[in-house]
Amino acid sequence: AGLPVEVVRVDGRESGLEPGSFDRVLVDAPCTGLGALRRRPEARWRRGPADVPALAKLQRELLAAAVTLVRPGGVVVYATCSPHLAETVGVVSDGLRRHPVTELDTRELFEPVDRLGAGPFVQLWPHRQGTDAMFAAALRRSAEAGP
Repeated sequence: AGLPVEVVRVDGRESGLEPGSFDRVLVDAPCTGLGALRRRPEARWRRGPADVPALAKLQRELLAAAVTLVRPGGVVVYATCSPHLAETVGVVSDGLRRHPVTELDTRELFEPVDRLGAGPFVQLWPHRQGTDAMFAAALRRSAEAGP
């Protein structure tokens, strides 16, 4: 609604962007894509169980970098099209332990969507919401955090 938006597309781990200079950062993390198999069944042949640890490591690195980019009080939304716990709750739980962030009730961002579960994160499912199996978590950087 008339808000200034800047879309930046870089390697999020080494962006060269000024720490603490963004109000919001979206991490649309590369993942196994297991949540999109109903639309792209051929994807099951592109990834295997051995890919998960390397992807989860990359996802943790991207989340860590995003936290440094938002100003204190800013919000990072971490999203992936995987239901695999190592790529979803595992990455976010690690971020909560390691970084000056608190979890937000992500369900508030999805208010019109039914059956979102207990929260605070959102996991969408084909059999519940008719979507791909998408995961989202919103994290607020601590107001006391330095740049």
